[in-house]
Amino acid sequence: MNTERFRRLDPRRVPSPCFVVDEVALEANLRVLDAVQRASGAKILLALKAFSMWSLAPLVARYLKGTCASGLHEARLGREAFGGEVHTFAAAYTERDLAEILEISDHVVFNSCAQWERFQPLVRAARARRPNLRFGLRVNPEHSEGERPLYDPAAPFSRLGIVRTQFRGSLEGISGLHFHTLCEQDFPPLARTVAAFEAKFGEFLPGMEWINFGGGHHVTRPDYQVDDLIALLRDFQARHKVQVYLEPGEAIALNAGVLVAEVLDLPWNGMPLAILDTSATCHMPDVIEAPYRPRIVGAGMPEDHPHAYRLGGQTCLAGDVIGDYSFPQPLRVGDRLLFEDMAIYTMVKTTTFNGIRLPGIAIWNSDTDEVRVVREFGYDEFRRRLS
Repeated sequence: MNTERFRRLDPRRVPSPCFVVDEVALEANLRVLDAVQRASGAKILLALKAFSMWSLAPLVARYLKGTCASGLHEARLGREAFGGEVHTFAAAYTERDLAEILEISDHVVFNSCAQWERFQPLVRAARARRPNLRFGLRVNPEHSEGERPLYDPAAPFSRLGIVRTQFRGSLEGISGLHFHTLCEQDFPPLARTVAAFEAKFGEFLPGMEWINFGGGHHVTRPDYQVDDLIALLRDFQARHKVQVYLEPGEAIALNAGVLVAEVLDLPWNGMPLAILDTSATCHMPDVIEAPYRPRIVGAGMPEDHPHAYRLGGQTCLAGDVIGDYSFPQPLRVGDRLLFEDMAIYTMVKTTTFNGIRLPGIAIWNSDTDEVRVVREFGYDEFRRRLS
């Protein structure tokens, strides 16, 4: 695992709390994705909803073809910082946001036929100014592969994507279709989803220029079936004469970062507790929403080591609990802990609930051991979110 290299990082070289991204691990992931692009002819975009660390945009831009955005602000960041193609999809657009999105995106994807029809005056005006602007519709193949309903875009009554019975009207001006049903999955679920997509929407593929397979592809996981993915991409593009896009988020920075946190207090209530300067609800909300238990470098399950603790955050939320862990040695106030795989869906989701300080952001090079703290946050960030 890439996170094993973080055992060599001295956590006292960064402020606490702090997200630390290893640029060497990140580039290793990018090379895997670029190899898929070169072998298959598909194009891979960075999903900014998972990883938006623009200080590393020059590195990402060396390998990927652009970014995909979930709205105006991500589209602006993609255009201003990352370069390449900018693809934008939102569950619904406001007229004000869409007017700006149409000026900075290369592909704009609509979530309903109604919005596509409603905004035709804006669409036609934008196409007249920018003839290379492309438009698509997100479809729902009604094929679920996700284990958690919270993250399953194809779950019953999903608001994401047009189901076949609602696919109506003229496709004039539509050059591509987009589907997204996966979450942290390997190749077989994608293969089944592609088959379901072709069964539901195959009749509309002739004349399309591109198809977007969405995200959720764990391509950089060590056991991912990369050769099978390449074969499917090549076959699909050859049969349908289209350009395929993938837009993984997690795969780009999978196992490439940690969250450094410090032990502040060690109370006891039926069991040993540890209060940290980080927070599940503020800094890693998926721990509560998914839920899941993040790994900690050098720690184990409660029964693995002699000294077990329940770790929690500083907030007043009773459920701000990260999980139960054990350590070879007793924890002490001032100890630094490293939560693993914290580059993805973390920095993009942080909040200042209770006025909790946002984690700093640092870049580490695991080859040279160089550390650069690129951002720290304080009271001003909390104040600016309020009025």
